[in-house]
Amino acid sequence: MRSTALPSIDRFGKVAVVMGGWSAERDVSLMSGQQVFEALVSAGIDAHAVDAGRDVASVLVSGGFDRAFLILHGRGGEDGHVQGALELVGLPYTGSGVLGSALAMDKFRSKIVCTNHGIPTAEAYIAPNLKAAQEACSKIGLPVVIKPTLEGSSIGVSMVHGTQSIEPAYKEAAKHGPVMVEKRLIGQEVTAAILGEEALPLVSMKGAGEFYDYQAKYLADDTEYQCPARLTDELTKEIQQYALGAFKALDCKGWGRIDFMLDEADRPYFIECNTAPGMTGHSLVPIAARESGLSFEALCLQILADTLSAEELAA
Repeated sequence: MRSTALPSIDRFGKVAVVMGGWSAERDVSLMSGQQVFEALVSAGIDAHAVDAGRDVASVLVSGGFDRAFLILHGRGGEDGHVQGALELVGLPYTGSGVLGSALAMDKFRSKIVCTNHGIPTAEAYIAPNLKAAQEACSKIGLPVVIKPTLEGSSIGVSMVHGTQSIEPAYKEAAKHGPVMVEKRLIGQEVTAAILGEEALPLVSMKGAGEFYDYQAKYLADDTEYQCPARLTDELTKEIQQYALGAFKALDCKGWGRIDFMLDEADRPYFIECNTAPGMTGHSLVPIAARESGLSFEALCLQILADTLSAEELAA
C-alpha cells in the first residue's frame, strides 16, 4: 500500500486544468481533462477547466491562475510547445519540461536516446517516402508496424503482415506527419506508470482486435487489463528499471508512462514514452495508481503537488 503526505489544499491557489487543444487527440484530452477537473474540485481545489487554444498562455495569465494541470495529448500540447509558452510567462505546470516533452513526443528520436542508454528498443527506420518504407520492411522483415512518429493514442498505426499492405499503411500514417517503420513484436504489451521517481505496478493490456488500438484504449468494454501484470518478479523489476532509465534519459519529470512490448522470449523492448498519459475511465496510469494504494483523486493531487516550489511548500 502506497501513501504520500500531500500539502494543504490552500497552497495550490487557482488551478487551470488545461485540456482539449488542437491535436488529433483532442477528444481524448477532453475526456481526460474532465476526469481530472472533477477529481480536483472534489478534493477542494479551486480548479477551472480551460479548453486550450493557441493563446493559452495569455488566457492563463489574464485569468489569474497560479498553476496549470496540463492534460493535453499529442502535438501542440504534449510536445513542448505549450510548456515553452508557460515557461516564458513563468506559470508552473505539471509534468515534463520543454526538452523532455519534445523528445518523448518523437518516437524515433526517443528510441535513439534509449538505445544509447542501454535500453533495448525494436529495430526501426524513418520512412520519408513510400519507397523508403518498402525498403525498411525488407530490411526488418515482415511483420512490421507502420506508424506516425509524432502521434499518440495509436492514431494512424497499422500492423503490416504482407507487402500488399505497405502502401495503404504508409499513406494512413503519412496523414499525420513523418512515418516510422518498426519491427512487430508478438508478445505482451506492458506499461509502466511513473510517479515522481517511482515506477508503479505494471499493467498489461489486450484488446479484442489485433493490437491495443484507439478503440481498445478509449471505447471498448472488452479490453483485458492485468495489474499487476502476470510476469515474474525478475522481469517486472527489469521492466521497471528500464522505465525509470528511459524517463530519466529523456529528461522527463513529474509523471508519465513508458510502454513496452515483449518478444516471444519475454524480452522487453521500449516502444514509447507518454509525458501526459490518458486519465480517462479506461486509462492505465489510474489503474496502476489504484493498485499501489492511490485513489484517482489522490493521484491527481500528487501530480499537481509537483508544481509547488520549495517556498510554497514551506509557507
